[in-house]
Amino acid sequence: MIIADFHIHSKYSRATSKNMDVPNLVRWAHYKGINLLGTGDFTHHLWLEELKQYLEPLEDRGLFIYQGVYFVLSVEVSNIFSQNGRVYRIHNLIMVPNLKLAYEVNKMLSYYGNLTSDGRPTLGMSCKELASQLFKISQDIIFIPCHIWTPWFGLFGSNSGFNSLEEAFEEYTDKITALETGLSSDPAMNWRLSKLDRFSLVSNSDSHSPHRIGREANVFNCELNFWQIKKVLEEKDRAKFLYTIEFFPEEGKYHYDGHRNCNVRLHPKETIKYKGLCPKCGRPLTKGVLYRVEELADREEDFIPPNAIGYKSLVPLDEIIAEARELNKESKAVEKEYINLVSEFGSEFNLLVNIDEKELFSKLPYRIAEGIKRVREKRLNILPGFDGEYGKIKIFDEEEKKEDKQLTLF
Repeated sequence: MIIADFHIHSKYSRATSKNMDVPNLVRWAHYKGINLLGTGDFTHHLWLEELKQYLEPLEDRGLFIYQGVYFVLSVEVSNIFSQNGRVYRIHNLIMVPNLKLAYEVNKMLSYYGNLTSDGRPTLGMSCKELASQLFKISQDIIFIPCHIWTPWFGLFGSNSGFNSLEEAFEEYTDKITALETGLSSDPAMNWRLSKLDRFSLVSNSDSHSPHRIGREANVFNCELNFWQIKKVLEEKDRAKFLYTIEFFPEEGKYHYDGHRNCNVRLHPKETIKYKGLCPKCGRPLTKGVLYRVEELADREEDFIPPNAIGYKSLVPLDEIIAEARELNKESKAVEKEYINLVSEFGSEFNLLVNIDEKELFSKLPYRIAEGIKRVREKRLNILPGFDGEYGKIKIFDEEEKKEDKQLTLF
């Protein structure tokens, strides 16, 4: 079984951890249970040199390997361009099977932007032109529009996106390998658009720090091979693409609408009521993913296409531990318990997905086992994210916490 996270960043991208290097990524991949990881940022010359230093190429597989973790060369690029009198800002993910193609792609992209300034380069070229130039280089390239619903930089984003794939890519729409749903949407939300049915929906972490890799991922049952994975995605092969691992979309930064400066968080129905303006300051609200899905959907909620690939919604283990212990998830105590648990059970994914309930309660502290059980059953209280603020998930309510504290007194 392959657990893959294709979209991450290196320490050479803006606003990323200095620990986003190969040794730390591999350490956390083992903790998480990830065996295939995108490199991110292969357009950056310094990161590409580090990758060459650490990674052993497997030419026949189109992959690389380091200490038991496989890597695929990947990069997210930011396309900023004018089209039909409007400015668009779209992020796209590119993956290639070898260094030769990476250098060819980098040479082409260097004509459209400065590749040295950021691990995620900004390019003055349209989505159509990007696809055209990439597939002139090679038909082997994997091409995936990133986090397609986010208000900024998403293909369908409310602030700088399109209303359809065809508007963005025209005759190159069929060259798209898959679509990335992003943290603020899940497959069920995307199933509401019939035009997306023919595409595989992938989920990736877009991680900026090692401990956040795998917060979304893809699970395959196929040969560990670049071209095999590309084929599985293109054909939407349900026998080989088993499911995606998802954030609860409400926890994403842009699920609801709102205005962060005014601490205003609104469901789309409320946004419509206020005519898209903040009820506190009167400025335009940031319309989130749910609003945009509602705007473009041609199906009702709960519709499942016949060829849909399933998904599992998870809460990261460190968040479960932190709430169970009533600690900050960034604390050393949480990290220590996390490492102890993943060492005992093999990986975070194994613990969250595979270990049966009886074993959970026999081997884990009760509240952690109960937390995992509730996540599996989707018995959660979630305050949705909005306008760049992550949502907040509560597994245990305040009354339960009071009762637990009272019991410890006796």
